[in-house]
Amino acid sequence: MKEIRNFCIIAHIDHGKSTLADRLLERTGSISEREFHDQMLDDMDLEQERGITIKSHAIKMIYERPSGDEVIFNLIDTPGHVDFSYEVSRALKACEGALLVVDAAQGVEAQTISNLYQALEQDLEIIPVLNKIDLPGADVEGVAQQLIDLIGCDFEDILQVSGKTGEGVEHMMEEVVKRVPAPGRDADKPLRALIFDSKFNTYRGSVVYVRVMEGTLEKGQGILFMQTGKKYEADELGYLQMKQVPTESLEAGEVGYVIGGVKSLEDARVGDTITSVDNPAEKPIPGYKEVKPMVFSGLYPTDTDEFDELRTALERLQLNDASLTYQPETSKALGFGFRAGFLGLLHMEIIQERLDREFDIDIITTVPNVEYEVVMKEPGKEREKLVVDNPSEMPEVGLIEEVYEPFIKATILTPAEYIGPIMELCENRRGEFVTQLHMQSNRVEIQYELPLAEVVFDFYDQLKSGSRGFATFDYDFIEYRASDLVRLDILLNEEPVDALSSIVHRDKAYALGRKLCKKLKDLIPQHQFQVPIQAAIGKDVIARETKKALRKDVTAKCYGGDVSRKRKLLEKQKEGKKRMKQVGTVDIPQEAFLAVLSMDDDD
Repeated sequence: MKEIRNFCIIAHIDHGKSTLADRLLERTGSISEREFHDQMLDDMDLEQERGITIKSHAIKMIYERPSGDEVIFNLIDTPGHVDFSYEVSRALKACEGALLVVDAAQGVEAQTISNLYQALEQDLEIIPVLNKIDLPGADVEGVAQQLIDLIGCDFEDILQVSGKTGEGVEHMMEEVVKRVPAPGRDADKPLRALIFDSKFNTYRGSVVYVRVMEGTLEKGQGILFMQTGKKYEADELGYLQMKQVPTESLEAGEVGYVIGGVKSLEDARVGDTITSVDNPAEKPIPGYKEVKPMVFSGLYPTDTDEFDELRTALERLQLNDASLTYQPETSKALGFGFRAGFLGLLHMEIIQERLDREFDIDIITTVPNVEYEVVMKEPGKEREKLVVDNPSEMPEVGLIEEVYEPFIKATILTPAEYIGPIMELCENRRGEFVTQLHMQSNRVEIQYELPLAEVVFDFYDQLKSGSRGFATFDYDFIEYRASDLVRLDILLNEEPVDALSSIVHRDKAYALGRKLCKKLKDLIPQHQFQVPIQAAIGKDVIARETKKALRKDVTAKCYGGDVSRKRKLLEKQKEGKKRMKQVGTVDIPQEAFLAVLSMDDDD
């Protein structure tokens, strides 16, 4: 058998890992010039445009060394964004080595550090690579020093390449062969194969991407998914080249795909272990966990007739993305829609964009929320925790004993001159300072513990504007903590509008209520009757604005004469307006819901 090297590329967004992967494909002859285009491994339009990797990809390449030997490279590409960190951890588990790619102009970023720690936990061989050395702004010495401080390597260990021009790529490939250890070949043990990704094919069901850790996987063999307990037959096996190439068996150390008529992605979860039905392994590969959504939002079609189309679109998206969850819900203001759960804000943005592009559905999204745990006041009973991900489900203030919210540990890397605005932003978002570490070349790593609810709104945008785009941000979930949280309701014409409700900290409720009332006053059109706009916590109204009524000048025809004639006409009009207010409904334009989403701190 030929030698195998299983490795991945870890890097921050936009540090050039997809471009570097393109050069590897070219150098190994895996793709012809005619077929080539930039970002070969990013097959979604969205990935191509934004220059980000959303879904993990894997590819097998045959590298011919100058000595004439052939080595099989299995490159397992990983997503670079914080929302997909679990997928990254499973992809790393399938490798023995990692190329740590850092942009020579931008330096080490927060996501690089996060993924590096994951790689070190999996005990991978790390090869530091400085990319984009051809750029005029490249600071090779300075960024190399950052890498030396970070992983404790020598300057000679750091490879200098340019993904764009191809400079240094040949040397990098040789170093991969020399430094990355070959995988273990335990072909005699019972079969254990790690699922590091899966994809849904309309005709064939789930296509599962696996790395065989021990044993041999053969075509036609009965296979068992150890976490879900589902049994299938391996109808087709193969290697992941630019096209799927079928084979008869996959041995320990190899990477490939399995098709077994698996009807849903739920049965073949990322991180699960495949074993043989006849000779099963005793234990699954450790590290599996169920992916839990962190951010929840309501999705409603702008045209209520498109509800069924939205359901179909979400079903189809879920086939390719098992981490998306949704369930139907109704709102008095917006009609029928769905409550959807996402891994994070980028994930939410991508799903919205795909609904618009691939299915051409216009949707309104409600304010993103996180999941809260509420302990109810029920004497004589055990403290039962109620899980709430929708503000309209939050119980009345008097029934609640305590509310717990998720906290995260945020790691922010920034040039030293922006420490002030960043710390002020974190303090305003109820952050608790943890540590501050000064790094090489005037960069600082700041760590804060923050409530996730304060981050999901517009924290990232504020961070970027406060640091002129230089700061980078990464986070890890820590735990649920008790907080003084309340439901802030918006009432229009004394009727609560469920889609505008939000769960906020009591200290911020008053200011936010006033701001919302002012904004809605500008956006809601005038009606034939006066519309009171109120913000309330439970029964207590904490802010109010009034939208004046459209009025016809009924006294215009009175020239002179007794004032009682005018008063009589005005009283008559007032009575009419009063009756109209009782039966009238308030039209809420779409901009009102969008305005709540785009509330700025300094509005």
